[in-house]
Order: sequence, then C-alpha cells, then structure tokens
Amino acid sequence: MASWFYASEGKQQGPFPEGQFRDLVAQGVVRPDTLVWTEGMAGWQKAAEIPGLIGGGAPPMVPGGGPPVMGGGGYGGAVRGGSLAVDFGIWDFTWRTLVLAIGSCFIIPVPWLFVWYTKWIVPCIKVPGRPNLSFTGSAMTLVPWFFGFIVLAIALGFVGSQLLSNLLFIVQIVLYWLLIKWMIANLASNGQPLGLSFTGSVWAYVGWNLLFAISIITIIGWAWVAAAQMRWFCRSIEGTRREIVFKGSGLDILWRGIVAALLCSLIIPIPWVYRWIMNWFASQTELAPRGSLGA
Repeated sequence: MASWFYASEGKQQGPFPEGQFRDLVAQGVVRPDTLVWTEGMAGWQKAAEIPGLIGGGAPPMVPGGGPPVMGGGGYGGAVRGGSLAVDFGIWDFTWRTLVLAIGSCFIIPVPWLFVWYTKWIVPCIKVPGRPNLSFTGSAMTLVPWFFGFIVLAIALGFVGSQLLSNLLFIVQIVLYWLLIKWMIANLASNGQPLGLSFTGSVWAYVGWNLLFAISIITIIGWAWVAAAQMRWFCRSIEGTRREIVFKGSGLDILWRGIVAALLCSLIIPIPWVYRWIMNWFASQTELAPRGSLGA
C-alpha cells in the first residue's frame, strides 16, 4: 500500500497510509495547492495536479522515478528544509542496546551487531525531504578493519611500549574516521543511495579528537569544543542540495551533559536520557538553503 507525504509550513509531514492520507484530503488538511509526494513520483507536485487525488475517484497512477528532492528548483523549492528529528520506542532502544552491549563482550559478533543496530537506529532519524531513511552497509566491510585492529592491539600489548600505545590510540581514531565515511556513504532514502560523502580530512578529525581530550582538563571547555566539532562535521558532509547546519551552543551541550550524567548514574533513566539527548542534537541540526547561513 502506498505511503504519502505532504509539505506544511516548509516541513515534510508523513508518511501516511493511502486511507489516512485521503482522510486528510477530505478534511481539507491537504488542499489542492499542497505539495505531495509518494513512491514512484519523480518529485513533489501540487495535489491538484495528480489525477484522482483531489475529488476522490480511483487512486492516482504515478510514473516511476526517484525520491523527492526538497529545497531544489521547481515546486520542491518551496520546502526550505528544517530540523531533523528522532523517534524511537524506549523498549525498542532498551532491548536492542542490551543485546549490542552483551553481544559485544564476545568480540567476534561486533561487526554484525553494529550493523544490525545501525540499520535499526537510522530509520528513526527523520530528515526533511528524505522519507524512509535507511542504512545499506554490510558487516563484511567492517570485518577486516575490526579484527585487524584487535590483532594489532594484542601484538602491541605484548610489547608494552608507551609510544606504541599512543600510536594505537591514533590508529583507533583513524578507524573511527573511516567508519564515519563508510556510514555516511551508505545512507539511503526510499531504498535509493543518497550519494553523500564525508570530506573532512583524517588529520582534521584526529586534531579535533585530540583537542577534545585536552579540553576535558578544563572541566567545562569540552562542551564548546564538542559544539565546534559538530559544526565542522556537518560542514564536511557533501552531496546535498542544502547545507547541514548545527546550531547548538557549548552552553547548551554543557548543562545537558551535566543533567544527563546525573540521571544516568541512576541507571533506570538511561533510555529516556539517551532519547532526550538525541532529540536535542537532531533539533539543532537543520537543513538550510546553501548560502543562506554563514559557514
């Protein structure tokens, strides 16, 4: 059954099943001039331009095509982006996270557990103009990286050199950088690759992580470093027609971090705290027309 989306006040609403969407049409929520989209349409169109949608009748027939691009030219340009959002159930998060944590203790399943968890969490992120977000990466890609690092760590452990231990730390950061590039390159919408790439250099990523580690000494400075790193991270994602902008401040991160640490010390609130933090970071991450905001 088809799922429908419509644009309201510059933001994407949906998905809605066919029956529910037609109720919205009947109620006047979706008007003739409302931009709508469903799988198979080449782009966003006014509801009145789709035969059979306004005024009842048989379900509209739509041509084959890719997902909508909101924020570009044509009618899609009327939808100017907006904030991301995160939506997941507490029970879903709890049992999946426990499986991930317990399974990771056995080392070998880690690549498969990580991909399984990522395939669940990515669709929980709602991006304006990108319905049905998904992750298409395979665990087999991670296997050489992961087990290669384990073997290296064991070998350096036998040597017992502080210099080599520091080198292992740098290698770990580089692997995280590769992981980020791989994850972003494997994001899809409606089953079609988004064509995104992470262009931040490995040296910049290492530098940011070292700066963050040093900033912890200042007790509070880490929050401002984290905010600046997030802005750098967003600027380094390419392949979108809109800029990805992080608007959160260091002060915002600081007080939320303190509250989260206090609540997590009680154990039970952890799932709620995690969702609260993720929702805040998502709400501070916006898609804006390129050139509308300073870099």
